[in-house]
Amino acid sequence: MSSIAAAPPRRVLADLVARPSSRARAFAVDAALVLSGVVVVALLAKVSFFIGPVPITGQTLGVIVVGAALGARRGAAALTTYMLVGLAGLPVFAGPVAGPAYVLLPSFGFILGFIPAAYVAGWFAERAWDRKPWLAFVGFVAASVIPFLIGVPYMAVILSTVMGQQITFASVMAAGVLPFIVPGLIKAAFAALLVPGAWLIVRAVDSRKS
Repeated sequence: MSSIAAAPPRRVLADLVARPSSRARAFAVDAALVLSGVVVVALLAKVSFFIGPVPITGQTLGVIVVGAALGARRGAAALTTYMLVGLAGLPVFAGPVAGPAYVLLPSFGFILGFIPAAYVAGWFAERAWDRKPWLAFVGFVAASVIPFLIGVPYMAVILSTVMGQQITFASVMAAGVLPFIVPGLIKAAFAALLVPGAWLIVRAVDSRKS
């Protein structure tokens, strides 16, 4: 693991697609990439269905792809912006509810967890794990776990203190973990095919230009 941590960051997909020629233009490009990431996650958030207090959505897929495509720093910035835009009232979250009151919903902890998840997906991408499907899958599964580390305890607190429900370890697992394992693996696998596939396309285009 120490050798992985010591590996210098490499270019990610966004660095190849957008190649600014000046520092001012680089800032504008980064801002545009971050906003594009917000749009991608917001659109995938609307692909959802509720099976309990927390919906199954396309958000995690968006988080992984955005993080991997933009890199750790820009990926985390995109998901931070996504959270702030939703809390400001724009309907970017799953379901119709947005605004400051969203922090009192059981699913808000997962929104918080998306920020470090995007960072981790980008961190793996910066070490070229996103260029081979099997490595990408491992990295994306690791990133997919992070929202649960924050979201599940947050959900338990909201269900207990705000909604007044009696909770147990089993009920929390049934509501916030078990239904999401298989969909999470499927989304990680899809991203592990999508992102390396995008690398193949970008490289093919570059080779034709050269």
